[in-house]
Amino acid sequence: MKQRRFSNEFKHQIVEELLSGISSSAQLCRRHNISSGLLYHWKKQYAKGSFGNEPTQEAAQTERIRQLEQMVGKLTLENEFLKKALQNSLKQSDKRGSSLPTISTLSKASRGGVN
Repeated sequence: MKQRRFSNEFKHQIVEELLSGISSSAQLCRRHNISSGLLYHWKKQYAKGSFGNEPTQEAAQTERIRQLEQMVGKLTLENEFLKKALQNSLKQSDKRGSSLPTISTLSKASRGGVN
């Protein structure tokens, strides 16, 4: 079976018809013999501005949230890595009888964070 190709103009027109409420998704799918999954994929692309239109505010916010969540994940991993490295360093210094202060001897203010 040969795969059909749809122009960006066609996709743009179909999504705008869906968003305007002129036709329901079921009506559009039946009329153009497309799946509902494809229609919602086009709708997502439309929101991102893939059809020459301006991206929607919601899509821009969703993308920003995705970027921030990715950044939080990266920083969390880095934080956990640094905590483990510090713990290992302190364990090794205790074994050697180092004169460096341990976490328990540090004052609250020197640990950082909010007092």
